Amino acid sequence: MHLKSFRVKNFRRLKNVHVMLDEETTIFVGANNSGKTSATHVFPLFLGNQKGQFQLYDFSADCWNQFSEFNPERDDPETSLPRIVLDLWFVVDDENLHRVVDFIPTLEWNSEQPVGVRLEYMPRDHLSLITNFHEALDAIDIEALKPESHYKPWPEDLTDYLTRRLRSEYGIRYSVLDSQQCDDDGNPNESYTPYVLGSSDSGSAKKLESLIRVDFLSAQRHLTDTDSRGRAEELSKRLSRFYSRNLEKRNEDLEALNAISESEEKLNAHFAKVFGSTLEKLTQLGYPGLTNPSLVIKASFNPESILNTSARVHYALPQTSTGDVSQTTTLPDHYNGLGFKNLIYMVVEVLDFHHAWTEVAEETPPIHLIMIEEPEAHLHAQLQQVFIRKIRDILPPMPLHFTTQMIVTTHSAHVIYESNFEPIRYFKRSGPDGNILHSDVRNLSTFHNNEEQETREFIRRYLKLTHCDLFFADAAVLVEGNVERLLVPLIIHKATPALRQCHLTILELGGAFAHKFRSLLEFLGLTTLVITDLDSVYGEDNEASGQKAGSACMTTTAKARTSNETLRAWLPSVDGIAELLELSDKEKCPPGAEGQAGKVRIAFQTKQPVTWNGESLELAGRTFEEAFALQNLRWSQDSAQQGLGLGISGSESLAANELHEKLHKRVKSFEKTSFAMGLIAKDPESWAAPHYIVNGLSWLADELLGPETSATDVEEG
Repeated sequence: MHLKSFRVKNFRRLKNVHVMLDEETTIFVGANNSGKTSATHVFPLFLGNQKGQFQLYDFSADCWNQFSEFNPERDDPETSLPRIVLDLWFVVDDENLHRVVDFIPTLEWNSEQPVGVRLEYMPRDHLSLITNFHEALDAIDIEALKPESHYKPWPEDLTDYLTRRLRSEYGIRYSVLDSQQCDDDGNPNESYTPYVLGSSDSGSAKKLESLIRVDFLSAQRHLTDTDSRGRAEELSKRLSRFYSRNLEKRNEDLEALNAISESEEKLNAHFAKVFGSTLEKLTQLGYPGLTNPSLVIKASFNPESILNTSARVHYALPQTSTGDVSQTTTLPDHYNGLGFKNLIYMVVEVLDFHHAWTEVAEETPPIHLIMIEEPEAHLHAQLQQVFIRKIRDILPPMPLHFTTQMIVTTHSAHVIYESNFEPIRYFKRSGPDGNILHSDVRNLSTFHNNEEQETREFIRRYLKLTHCDLFFADAAVLVEGNVERLLVPLIIHKATPALRQCHLTILELGGAFAHKFRSLLEFLGLTTLVITDLDSVYGEDNEASGQKAGSACMTTTAKARTSNETLRAWLPSVDGIAELLELSDKEKCPPGAEGQAGKVRIAFQTKQPVTWNGESLELAGRTFEEAFALQNLRWSQDSAQQGLGLGISGSESLAANELHEKLHKRVKSFEKTSFAMGLIAKDPESWAAPHYIVNGLSWLADELLGPETSATDVEEG
């Protein structure tokens, strides 16, 4: 038996999301503030040790207006007041059929259908809530307020009322969902009303908790703060708690008890000797009472207190030998790195969760759901991979009809490295309706199953080789080659500094392979800028003039075509150079399939005015290097820039088109990486970035930050 999926409504950024779960480990990824943590925090609030401890601000932002605008004279509280919903869908095996009897929707149900349970955080009594709200309003002493006072008495409106009274007015209600009355994503039909089991006071909560146990391992693990509580504790204290609950019972270990007893006797004799004279003096003061009994200090040991206060984890260094004697040196736990300590902590915590699950006083729930938040905290790359690869292996074996499912939220590309697409759930920072306050969740197993194997394998291998952070970025920038990969960050710093506050992932793919990422980027809905080259070549029409079709040529060549697969097969699906040079900015960012604003824009070389020796032309480069030379023609021909390799001998006597032709031939064969490194060494203020890149980055800044924020930071190239 396992949890197949869940749906969350009206909880923080999760206005309405459906999340499919892997039977073993599911990985939640996405940019900051995309809803990953919310998707895990909703479980303890409905099922864990924080059950029912919601706050008003746990409701989605648009729900606050619904509260404020609610009019009891006009609106029906049963349908108008927001509620937070968590739908759970279980796959049930034959061994656990007896556990779900209370959640079977109809007599026609069969075990091939999932079992659905709806949990709603909603008003306990709608009419009572309105009555109590009006009583609070009537209790306001308006006359006591001075006319000039800025103070506004509580409650101003229903939202203000619920900031204080939410938990007394709201509670959890449980209902049964019939999959036959829902679509494939578990959404009930409009006319369907789920059967209500009752509230948490009716025993429904206990029935559901007999099916699933939820534990949460927070990312806030301050392992060096010895004075804090909860998760902020030393590893030794954590091991002490684990010992007291799970390891061999001390009452059955006679050898340990004998050692403790012997230690107590010896320590008592030591105490009597050390404290004897002091205690004798206390008796002369008539302390402690009328009968004046003598004071005795005695040791009292138990294994938990010894581990908690008198024992510490040490790290043993490799053995060293001196002569015939071997010795092992140990160091206290605070002498080891936080990464290794954190790894041990998480393993012990997960083991403790497991033991607590299996030792439930009543029947053990068949599903154990463990939420692990950002395991990469303090872990270097290799330990991150070890953790996600080995964490399930450390759990003791369980019968087949018991399942441990893990949900891991992460910002680590190294954690994803150990996974294929199937367990990844991508949290997109805007909803299906385009609302930036709502998140959407994309199931990458769907992408895996629908995409051609060749493309899927290429993307998977590329991501593994590069460890890229595509799934955590605000936007992706796909670049042509190594030169662009090195220089685009510098151009951002120089021309669009507002983008530095965004998390961009720059992928070096080249025009021949960028289109292979098309399906993944469209699936994720990730804002993407593709910076590529025109790559003009002779077409078949040029063969008559003796030119071989497909060989490189200048962009001014008549009937030239592009060899760039990205331009030909993806954006803008045009192969004529003349046609490409005439495209508008709008045509470089086509709308989505349903007419919504496009999320992918192409940027390639465009015609720019060039003046040389009194002659002015509009020219376009074939590649980045050629476009850069044309954009900085006078600067690149200065003798001070000789190391860049763009200087043309005798350039002062050449016409503009002649200089362009020689630059075209030069950049076809010179060392591009050396050019990029040389340019990095130059003063960025001395040269201008190619216009087509600045134009593309300006679009990206507008998309991510809004035109108002980005406009003042864009340098014209």
